Amino acid sequence: MGKLVYEKLKQNLDTFVIRGLLRSEERKHRTGGGEDVFASDITKAKTLSQTFLGVDVLIILTSKSGRRIFFYNEGAYLEQVDWIGQKNQIDATKIIGVRHIILVGSMGGRDPKHHLKPFANGRILIWKRHSELYLVDSGITYTLIKLGGLLDKEGGLRELLIANNDELLPTQMKTIPRADVAQVSVQEIPHDEVKNKAYDLASKPEGEGSSTLDFKSFFSQVF
Repeated sequence: MGKLVYEKLKQNLDTFVIRGLLRSEERKHRTGGGEDVFASDITKAKTLSQTFLGVDVLIILTSKSGRRIFFYNEGAYLEQVDWIGQKNQIDATKIIGVRHIILVGSMGGRDPKHHLKPFANGRILIWKRHSELYLVDSGITYTLIKLGGLLDKEGGLRELLIANNDELLPTQMKTIPRADVAQVSVQEIPHDEVKNKAYDLASKPEGEGSSTLDFKSFFSQVF
């Protein structure tokens, strides 16, 4: 999803000076990253300060996907990426003076029956929840978006939904296209309505309702 956010920001170069972050020079080379893409290992705090120097807004999308059969290389365990890696980013930006952090997290941290609980003995949601709470308590202006299932579908075609406290998880409307998450993340930057707020984000099925285009009105639902 980071690539989608990066591409959305690239469409607004008259508004934003952007900077992408990948974990290694090898990955940057493999993806064709340019001069505005930096390589830093988020699990190593000392590598991040220079990367974030001069940044006003940070969108954190780093996450390790869960699997039922586990093998992770050193530095890529769930705790190291979803907790320590995100904590390192928050700590580095606090020192540098970043003004606003947008963190894309997960619904289900409060639900003992959530479908991700079997993954890594449920630790995947625990580590995500740790980083979410750490950001809220950090003193940095934040926005926390919590997602259900992600879809590889075209964005901009659905009516988006805002809720709280995992209300959407028991429903059929708990998923959202990755492209719509990227759009919402970018749209949040200039809107004060979402600052120091946390909310669940999902969408109606394509063809139901009207496509969400007015984001100021949409964000006014956040409380």
